[in-house]
Amino acid sequence: MIGIVLLEPEIPSNTGNIGRTCVAAGASLHLIEPLGFILSERNLKRAGMDYWEKLEVHRYSSFEDYLEKNPGVVMHFATTKARKTYAQESYGPDDHIIFGKESAGIPEEILLKYPDRCVRIPMAGETRSLNLANSAAVILYEALRQNDFAGLSCEGELHHHTWEEACP
Repeated sequence: MIGIVLLEPEIPSNTGNIGRTCVAAGASLHLIEPLGFILSERNLKRAGMDYWEKLEVHRYSSFEDYLEKNPGVVMHFATTKARKTYAQESYGPDDHIIFGKESAGIPEEILLKYPDRCVRIPMAGETRSLNLANSAAVILYEALRQNDFAGLSCEGELHHHTWEEACP
């Protein structure tokens, strides 16, 4: 199961939206403290809607605690400081994608330990960064695509018509 790791997230609605995306994608969510909110906060659950109860969530007291409890996991670090794009990276079915807090990203001392695992989302001009929930969705779905969307439903269906009726 691919994991999305949030290092010290600050905005509950971002975390709630990422949690909902994880449920839809069959991914787990890993939260590294300190958190900028209380997990039972109304905005967090509202953003995740009724999906929050279906989410596999793991909490850690620090980045070191996360590393100790996930030995050998392949990590990818999403940062605007990376030299390669997220699409140039190869993702395995059990890899973790790490995102930093909204106000500061992932600390450079961590990035410097894993330079070959840092990826970025290309952006135009002087754009500082994308919203955290959007960034997580973009990279998570690339990782899922590379793994043939294993375990996900890839076909939609119409409820009142057939595709032949809709697209003659």
